[in-house]
Amino acid sequence: MIPVVKPLPVEGVPSADPFLVRKPTRAEAEAAVRTLILWAGDNPSREGLADTPRRVAEAYREYFKGYAEDPNEVLDRVFEEVEGYRDMVLVRDVPFHSHCEHHMAPFFGKAHIGYYPANGVVGLSKLARIVDVFARRLQTQETMTAQIADAIEQALQPRGIAILVEAEHMCMTMRGVQKHGSTTLTTQYRGVFRDDPSEQVRFFTMVKSPGL
Repeated sequence: MIPVVKPLPVEGVPSADPFLVRKPTRAEAEAAVRTLILWAGDNPSREGLADTPRRVAEAYREYFKGYAEDPNEVLDRVFEEVEGYRDMVLVRDVPFHSHCEHHMAPFFGKAHIGYYPANGVVGLSKLARIVDVFARRLQTQETMTAQIADAIEQALQPRGIAILVEAEHMCMTMRGVQKHGSTTLTTQYRGVFRDDPSEQVRFFTMVKSPGL
């Protein structure tokens, strides 16, 4: 089973999991934002920032909604009647945005997913959704790439999976080395893609071919 990241428990409700702590209240979250504004050197009470803590709390709910989503449910419908289709299924240029777990800075880019069906296929929109489930969490690009492959492998048991993720990381362009325009590529190959390098070449060629 792909592990589901459970939301933190509500205030006052004890948790059996010692690694989970009490979920802060909305007021506490907004207070934390005010503290960060002060740490940055500004006044959280001035007109332009007075309502920022509320907006940030709302934005975080959307940025990280993947914690409340179950990848197993996203991929729970497999279509077996595909008239014997067994060639590659490719969904490319799936846009995503995420946040680096090290600096909480954004990273964004595109994911490309290919697989060889064995027992059926899933709706193409489901593959785009599964990218979003894992992207909308605090992440590393490497982990996200592997999680997407794990979820598809569990749901479909395909003959092979290929994942390519390319992204630009704001923690590299806005801070640190400040290398603007640099792109990071990560891959995962399973099944026939892992065992046959020519299949990796075919996948990469199809992803990058402008005429397709």
